[in-house]
Amino acid sequence: MKAKTENSEFENLDPLQESYRETIANVPERMDAIRRQHAALLCIDMQYLDAAPGYGVFADAASSGVPPEAQKYYFGSLDDYVLPNVRRLQDCFRNNGLEVIHTRIQSLTRDGRDRSPGHKRLGLHAAPGSKEAEFLVEIAPQGDELIINKTASGVFTSTNLEFILRNMGIDALFVTGVYTNECVSTTVRDASDLGFLVTIIDDACTTVTQELQDFTIAVLKDRYARVLSTDAAVQEINSQLGRKGEEARVTVTD
Repeated sequence: MKAKTENSEFENLDPLQESYRETIANVPERMDAIRRQHAALLCIDMQYLDAAPGYGVFADAASSGVPPEAQKYYFGSLDDYVLPNVRRLQDCFRNNGLEVIHTRIQSLTRDGRDRSPGHKRLGLHAAPGSKEAEFLVEIAPQGDELIINKTASGVFTSTNLEFILRNMGIDALFVTGVYTNECVSTTVRDASDLGFLVTIIDDACTTVTQELQDFTIAVLKDRYARVLSTDAAVQEINSQLGRKGEEARVTVTD
């Protein structure tokens, strides 16, 4: 399974896209943010609750509300390219001294009484210390990396992430994770509105159908975020920070 990188059927949906491109996608300040190490990788909700078969949302596949063919697509895309690409990006950012930030759905309380009304209605709950709150092993946090816990779709509206990013001088965000049309999209839109320079990595995020994936990327592209592939993002980070490709890496301890 391969990620689509062209969304030709959606190219003409937004008649204002061209006018936005110069102010959203082609912004010279973005490269300056990378060179000054004021860029961060944001990995959204890559956890057992919503990204692992047999757990959380998918503990009972038949009652998950996600049709079997959609589950097959979703988990296939995660295994085939999303998880490997997220890990490649994490390694690239770590090796270049850039922040890797992880968000996850996790309540403050064991019974989840602090959850947002939306998550209560959906029955989404990952208690502190639960398996559902654990990150997938392949892309888990390392060392002192930031972990932001949330109980709503958008991490900016439900946490102090903006405050943290401002404290660290982060101006540019590279976004990955699940689901593209839900938590990823909400976070990208909010980040753009708050003035961050956002790049969404289209082959490092996924959702339950190819159609939803393509449509969401097309809507976000050049309106709220620049869209890059993992290959292009890795090359850009390495080139801006003086690295000569992915081979020029330091040792990363799992």
